[in-house]
Amino acid sequence: MRRWRGKIRSSIPFHVVDLTEILAIFGLVASLIYLLSFFGIAFVQSIVSSTDEDEDFLVGSSAAPAPAPAPCVLLGSADTVSEKMPQEDEEIVAAVVSGKIPSYVLETRLGDCRRAAGLRREAVRRITGRQIEGLPLDGFDYASILGQCCELPVGYVQLPVGIAGPLLLDGQRFYVPMATTEGCLVASTNRGCKAIAESGGATSVVLRDAMTRAPVARFPTARRSAELKAFLEDPANFDTLSVVFNRSSRFGRLQGVQCAMAGRNIYMRFSCSTGDAMGMNMISKGVQNVLDYLQDDFPDMDVISISGNFCADKKPAAVNWIEGRGKSVVCEAVIKEETVKKVLKTNVQSLVELNVIKNLAGSAIAGALGGFNAHASNIVSAIFIATGQDPAQNVESSQCITMLEAVNDGKDLHISVTMPSIEK
Repeated sequence: MRRWRGKIRSSIPFHVVDLTEILAIFGLVASLIYLLSFFGIAFVQSIVSSTDEDEDFLVGSSAAPAPAPAPCVLLGSADTVSEKMPQEDEEIVAAVVSGKIPSYVLETRLGDCRRAAGLRREAVRRITGRQIEGLPLDGFDYASILGQCCELPVGYVQLPVGIAGPLLLDGQRFYVPMATTEGCLVASTNRGCKAIAESGGATSVVLRDAMTRAPVARFPTARRSAELKAFLEDPANFDTLSVVFNRSSRFGRLQGVQCAMAGRNIYMRFSCSTGDAMGMNMISKGVQNVLDYLQDDFPDMDVISISGNFCADKKPAAVNWIEGRGKSVVCEAVIKEETVKKVLKTNVQSLVELNVIKNLAGSAIAGALGGFNAHASNIVSAIFIATGQDPAQNVESSQCITMLEAVNDGKDLHISVTMPSIEK
């Protein structure tokens, strides 16, 4: 630069440069390129990538002409009066149908969840050749479920919710929401609530409150698996395991570990309290902490899965029926003789006999696992759906044994339900 300033002062032309000046110019250009690549690469890439995405997302005019798409019918059937979509939407649907655009990216790229659901719905119609009838599209906030609880939405299901009650339980009155399409379910539940209330109410006892998670691990030999089993079930090690487990949550507290073996595979059933939460994520994190801790003393342990189906989650299992999972509960009530006749339209002796022959003996003949009841699953499922619980966990939550006995010289009816694995 000093040489150039000297040339300016002495009026020497710039085009006359020597080797030193050529190297200086080369160094200056190299420095500028380096700075641009270091600080400006992200900006340049963002421009280039956004341009490429736009070209991929909206079928360009240079692309090969596609066959004319069928008219869009987002709502209603083909027999109704339909309106054509905007040309831009037609191109997007055609790209989804052809596979150029993955359906799952519509919400992100469009920035409009309702529009994305409508376009996906139309793409499904064109691919399958079937109308989506009876499934509403409008009237739902699709943004509320984005990344939360349902992917690739094309509509929503409407379920009626009824209210049964009041249910007089432990001295308090409760109204029970039930989402169902089964006729008479809410009515029969409401009639039961009335019979209980007229007889002074029901009482409940929580026998146990512990969610479970059972990882499965494999060792080179069964002897090594047995050594881990002995370590986990040794009371002297429980305090250490609790400290490691409890680091994952303010509410999750380890209660115990029960192990089972199948050859050299070991299944470790961890039980823990989870506060007011159902707690599956909570206990899974705690279990992972313990597995990481055990790896130091058992380096040959090969963890196969964080859940080895010894939990057991969303499957009927004897371990839940015997040991419990979630909340283990017993509820009871004494229904007066006049209430049995007036509200239930029967008598005490007939109900006791029916329960023995149907709910107990009939279920035993069927080889039922926790199904010694009339239809606990109906009520549990309806409540779970109405309150946003996972309806799949109705499988173990509906395990129930119903007991009916005549009391007070055979005049009144003692009824109880024992449910060892209510998950909520």
